[in-house]
Amino acid sequence: MKRLAVLDNEKCIGCQSCMFACARRTGQGGLAESRIGIRSEGGIEHGFVVIVCRACEQPQCSKVCPTDALVPKKTGGVAYNPDKCIGCQLCVKACPIGAVFWDAEIKKPMICIACGYCVKYCPCSVIAIENIPEEELSEV
Repeated sequence: MKRLAVLDNEKCIGCQSCMFACARRTGQGGLAESRIGIRSEGGIEHGFVVIVCRACEQPQCSKVCPTDALVPKKTGGVAYNPDKCIGCQLCVKACPIGAVFWDAEIKKPMICIACGYCVKYCPCSVIAIENIPEEELSEV
């Protein structure tokens, strides 16, 4: 099983290449469809923070979903069923790191699916796909 890992925020230069790659994966230009975010911690002087689903073992976004549109996965994180989503945004508010992004056009959440497409576009090797050994997987 795999998940997206942030290896070293200190190396992030804020170029947003990962964000553009993520949006492009969905067939969109720009950043609106990105499921990864870069936030400044005070510019070049203080660096940047990579915001992406960290595949929580007990995801808060799933706990607050009234329709079970977000179901915890054995590997951590959630499986998302957009057909069940009512657009209440409780998942967005519940994520402690702000990694549930909102698609204002369709009024549904956007969550990283750990496809790894963004990894090859990061010039500083800040992010990577991490393999999770089967023995580390917890039962839900």
